[in-house]
Amino acid sequence: MRPSQLFAAFLLACATVSCPAVSKPHFVSLGAVKKVPYSIAGDPAGAHADEKELRVRPLVVDGKVKEWTTGDSHDITDRSFVVRRALRINDALPGDDHGKNSEHWVWQRGPWLMIDRTSGKVTALHLPDYDPTVSDAVWFRDYAAYCGLNASGKQLFAVVAQVAARKPILSRKLHEWNAADHSGPACSPAVWQREPLRIAFQPAGGEPVSYDLVGLSAVLVEDEDDGEAAP
Repeated sequence: MRPSQLFAAFLLACATVSCPAVSKPHFVSLGAVKKVPYSIAGDPAGAHADEKELRVRPLVVDGKVKEWTTGDSHDITDRSFVVRRALRINDALPGDDHGKNSEHWVWQRGPWLMIDRTSGKVTALHLPDYDPTVSDAVWFRDYAAYCGLNASGKQLFAVVAQVAARKPILSRKLHEWNAADHSGPACSPAVWQREPLRIAFQPAGGEPVSYDLVGLSAVLVEDEDDGEAAP
């Protein structure tokens, strides 16, 4: 008997006897890639001065497009993954004439999202000291490594953040930062090593640095009762 027939038989049996509540299954997927015009103007996340297009994919939950995403996704567990959001923003100024509704829509990069395949829940992640002008997150397990800026934007830090932790696992000052003195990325993408667990950073124009991460374990809690994660 096929799974669909077994499920139908189960529902028929529940019509005559008391059965436990059956949670509705959710279907989560990333759709096909398409290219859209990318607006680097006004977008601090622009990584390349000559970038003209952005590759985006729809995040589909139960047959409906919930968000648009860009870049590669990363599986944290067998049910949770992260991916960066793509934003479609109305870039029209008051008084601009762009046709019927005076709207001017542009595509730009957004923050990171965490998606639970079981519950269909989509959560925006707030990574400590993450700044789209300099930060390029490299994921390993539930850790994100990147160069970040402090609140004043004048100091560059090496940061390792954990999805469910309130404070960064690692936050070490690299050097002073002045955006006017830099035309490219602040750091090369961080490099992970498993044994021993180590993260290496290469600041632009600076010496490479690495840090050992000792005694860390996953803190992401995925609730099996209601099917929702607790980021």
